[in-house]
Amino acid sequence: MAADNESTPQAINATPLAPLPSTRNRNTAWWQEVWHSHAHITTPLRQRGLECDIEFGLSAHVVRVSLPDDSYLIISPPQEPSSERPPGDPEGWIATREHPDDSSLFEVVYDSAPSNDSGAPQRPEVRHGGSAQPLIEAIDHRLVQLGLLPYPTVSPTGTPHPLSATPTLQAPKAPDICDTADRAPIYVYGDALRALTDRLNATTSHADAAALLHQILEPTDGLLAQLGEFFEAAGEKAKEAEEDDGFDLSYDLADVAAEIRNLGEVLHVAEDRMRALTPLAPAPRLSSTPARSPSLPPRLLPPAQPRHTR
Repeated sequence: MAADNESTPQAINATPLAPLPSTRNRNTAWWQEVWHSHAHITTPLRQRGLECDIEFGLSAHVVRVSLPDDSYLIISPPQEPSSERPPGDPEGWIATREHPDDSSLFEVVYDSAPSNDSGAPQRPEVRHGGSAQPLIEAIDHRLVQLGLLPYPTVSPTGTPHPLSATPTLQAPKAPDICDTADRAPIYVYGDALRALTDRLNATTSHADAAALLHQILEPTDGLLAQLGEFFEAAGEKAKEAEEDDGFDLSYDLADVAAEIRNLGEVLHVAEDRMRALTPLAPAPRLSSTPARSPSLPPRLLPPAQPRHTR
């Protein structure tokens, strides 16, 4: 599978993704695999106009993000000691801003990696672990402060900046889902997804279908990403019981969360592929009344021969 579309089409009412890096390794299988495993980090940053690349740090791959003032961000898992978790799914993220010619500019923008020093206070981000959404939000906040976000999520007038071809959908109102003797539970979230499916079935445009896919596959705010967060939170809730079955359940739920995130990574270019599809020209509509063949002139029969009698 290609790491990304070479010519990512411009989304409707949206800014285009920042270009892919020009590294000569881009067409190699190992680079595509590493890029793929970091898509939930690079895609939202590229949506903001930030060019990203993958490099190897001290002990693991890192994301390097170029900024307009020639500084750059390094987003990495813990390097010392090295992380034993798979690429793109560390126990925490560390994002620093650096400048090649000005070492005084160095700053830690975000750090959710657990500290190995038991006496040192933990940063508040540690509770987010390897979740991508708080990391992206922290980067957004800092780059907006510095005026270094090419496509800001909020314009100076306070109006949201469209970053994708996402249609406006009304969020479902959270119901009281506790079951009672006289009322069945309401599956409002399932109904919302069913409505999304109905819209997908009804659309005649691949661009509209891609926009609906975006609702599911967006790597930080999409349904799959949030579903992974949900099962992870459910696992933590199960641990609170401090029972053997609670811990077993938490492991099962954590596995489900990991599978859901992996599914999002596998499908990370499905939206672009859907939008790039070219619909066939509609077939000419046939009349409901079958056409008649032109009538032929009546066939002349030979004259009857007189019958001879003996």
